[in-house]
Amino acid sequence: MPEESSPRRTPQNVPYRDIPHIVNADGQYLFCRYWKPAATPRGLVFVAHGAGEHCCRYDDLAQMLTGINFFVFAHDHVGHGQSEGDRMVVSDFHVFVRDSLQHIDLMKKDHPGLPLFLLGHSMGGAIAILTASERPNDFSGMVLISPLVVASPEAATPIKVFAAKVLNFVLPNLSLGSIDPNVVSRNKKEVDSYSSDPLVHHGGMKVSFVIQLLNAIAKIERCLPRLTLPILVLHGSPDKLCDIRGSYLLMDTAPSQDKTLKVYEEAYHALHKELPEVTMSVLKEIQSWIGQKLSAAEGACCS
Repeated sequence: MPEESSPRRTPQNVPYRDIPHIVNADGQYLFCRYWKPAATPRGLVFVAHGAGEHCCRYDDLAQMLTGINFFVFAHDHVGHGQSEGDRMVVSDFHVFVRDSLQHIDLMKKDHPGLPLFLLGHSMGGAIAILTASERPNDFSGMVLISPLVVASPEAATPIKVFAAKVLNFVLPNLSLGSIDPNVVSRNKKEVDSYSSDPLVHHGGMKVSFVIQLLNAIAKIERCLPRLTLPILVLHGSPDKLCDIRGSYLLMDTAPSQDKTLKVYEEAYHALHKELPEVTMSVLKEIQSWIGQKLSAAEGACCS
């Protein structure tokens, strides 16, 4: 008798059969997280997390949304958190978009007719934008927290971009340095939580991953003129990880007739993990905006 193959396990050695997951088109197992409202759900929200982190960091945000009867769902992207794949490595940025659409389609099938929203932070903002541009009629709105839309001018000088492209051919796994936790938030408690989180990738960002981020930025520039859905953008003015100029570009370029940018002076990158007064304001802003768009979507369905 052949031996039964051992069950697939997360990078943390937990059998996938014991946790919610999906299997993507490449056969990789992705950890999923679901936040179900107590009452019948009125809408769906897909959350796309940022580079190096994981979807469980969105618990506070998701709990707030379930409080107004949204069913919130997310997964750890390939190479992140409890999902399979080499840490922060992806063959093509579109894999993140493709996997998001796969998860979204599964949830739409289980909850037909419910208004559907996207929420993305940082690199997850780039994923949300590209997902919306592929399915322009599927979403009732999109919330972007400090989205990646343009490269920061200091990090992407022509010489540095050229050097990264050359290195990608010869040393794709070379580390270009890690994310400084102190630029994520001004809230020391949140910085400590981020720094000690074993599911956050604290190692360096590889050349090959940086190239995929640059590829995503180039795609976003081309697809901004196709964004017609309602959009809420929240960004801290001194953000050192995702330049706020990207959010201004989005506001100037997207033809959406319903777009709002709220700038938080002095706030850092993770606005949902900032000083309590900022985070409370951000959560209230999202709750109010998404609640209004849900009511509008429900009205459109019923008229």
